[in-house]
Amino acid sequence: MYRSVSINEFEQKQKREALSIVDVREADEFQAGHIPGAESMPLSQLGQAYDQLEKGKEHYVICLSGGRSSMASDFLGKQGYDIVNVMGGMSAWRGDIE
Repeated sequence: MYRSVSINEFEQKQKREALSIVDVREADEFQAGHIPGAESMPLSQLGQAYDQLEKGKEHYVICLSGGRSSMASDFLGKQGYDIVNVMGGMSAWRGDIE
């Protein structure tokens, strides 16, 4: 199980507090530009890397448009993580990137 938020809700929350952001796009997409502080964890490697995430902490999962983050959120939620899927993804993101 996981929750979802719109890109607008996510942007507002991200401005107010430090969030754990998991970017599940592939490495080349992440390197082309990502939200400052986001952690790269490509969907293709998620099965081997997810245990690096802190359990008991809320994690916001983002991709380019929402498809991959939805799959990742479903997987992570089934592993017992507190997950929030960011709908719209980086294609809707209007904030700073690095």
